[in-house]
Amino acid sequence: MEIGNIITTIASIIIFINLLLALGVLFFEKRDVGYTWAWLLVLFFLPIIGFLIYIFLGRSLKQNNFYGLTAEEQKMLKEEVETQLKLIDEEKHDNIPWLKHYDDLITMNLRSSHGRLSEDNEMVIFNDGHQKFDALLSDIKAATQEVNVQYYIIQPDHLGKRLRDALIAKAKEGVKVRVLYDEVGSKKLSSGFFDDLKQAGGEVRVFFPSFLKLINFRINNRNHRKLVIIDGELSYIGGFNVGDEYLGENKKFGYWRDTHFKIYGNAVNDIQIRFIMDWHQAGNDKQHDDYKDFCFHLEQHHGTSPVQIVSSGPNSETEHLKNMYIKMILSAKESVYIQTPYFIPDTSFMDACKMALLSGVDVRIMIPCKPDHPFVYWATWAYVGDLLKYGAKILLYDNGFLHAKTIVVDKKIASVGTMNIDSRSFRLNFEVNAITYDERVAEELYNIFEEDSTRSSELTVERYSKRSLWIKFKENISRLLSPIL
Repeated sequence: MEIGNIITTIASIIIFINLLLALGVLFFEKRDVGYTWAWLLVLFFLPIIGFLIYIFLGRSLKQNNFYGLTAEEQKMLKEEVETQLKLIDEEKHDNIPWLKHYDDLITMNLRSSHGRLSEDNEMVIFNDGHQKFDALLSDIKAATQEVNVQYYIIQPDHLGKRLRDALIAKAKEGVKVRVLYDEVGSKKLSSGFFDDLKQAGGEVRVFFPSFLKLINFRINNRNHRKLVIIDGELSYIGGFNVGDEYLGENKKFGYWRDTHFKIYGNAVNDIQIRFIMDWHQAGNDKQHDDYKDFCFHLEQHHGTSPVQIVSSGPNSETEHLKNMYIKMILSAKESVYIQTPYFIPDTSFMDACKMALLSGVDVRIMIPCKPDHPFVYWATWAYVGDLLKYGAKILLYDNGFLHAKTIVVDKKIASVGTMNIDSRSFRLNFEVNAITYDERVAEELYNIFEEDSTRSSELTVERYSKRSLWIKFKENISRLLSPIL
């Protein structure tokens, strides 16, 4: 056979195989149409190689019972949701302002994410790393029963070692200690970093671990959650990871501005359930702890803050947290204040912001003045620049790096958690937020935003229009790449 015929035959085989692979993506991946077309283009322009890229970055997770809940566990969760829906329907006529105004938002969170409502919580806000970790380490020291820790990033630096050593001390006292971290986020951790903790009786698991530390087929689906639950009595949830940079000790970023909640009350049970589901998944456990026994289920706490814990991930059929944000924005009558390190929304989120602005709502978005990821930074500029035309006020935080993920609406409701405003958090990462209907907490976060504004400069229409051709080029390229950033 001539060389030309051999090449033709090989090319035909490659084209045929690539066609089969493309058909597989088309018929078996039930995705957004635009997302599917993007991957089809990759497959056709990069035969075979494109499919290898897809294997690592494009495959969706199974959405049917990703956590392997038993029929009894699924029934229990469904019954709890149905019970709450009935209670909300009955109580919304009792002249409770927050319930009357936001029963539709509460109902949506219940139905989409099983975000149960608890009304007896007490909340503390941290926006400084030293304060947050001093409090956390103090609470760990006081633990008597169990400490459950989950972070996207744990660095093997001074702070990481302080946390590890605190956990070792509790494990030696007989306290049940569990640590769950993300493989990609915590890539700097050595395999032996937690050996002493394990020897002391603590347990450590890795979310979506790599194969032989080299290959990770889920590199694009990361567990971005940051949770700590202590004795079933209190919990931490928010934006801080574990590392010296979160204490402002990285010269590149300077002061690290983030936001975290410390919560007492029955919302702790829901955060505990969120942790144990991720814990079981990371261990591929065939048998689960009974959820009724695992949670300490406080009878009644002395707090008064209504809270829902809402989570989402690539296993979800809908983008729960993104939809929650959109619902919050569309409910606004006066103001929407957003703090986010990345603002790379999809069309639906942008439309919600534009509708709010056109309705006369004061929409303010605060972003960092410096990038940690250049493409993400310039894509953010492209999107906020678009909102400037509709009257949004864009603030650039100048006092270090802004990493907070908060939204405050009308000084009445607010959310703090792990979700960034980008496609990765909307669709690819496992995220979790706490939304509160307590006006006192919302107003405190509103005031923190106002205080941060004094350390920010405004990106005006005039200033934005004067950006250089080079910046415009970077914005346009970054915007094209935004769906995969």
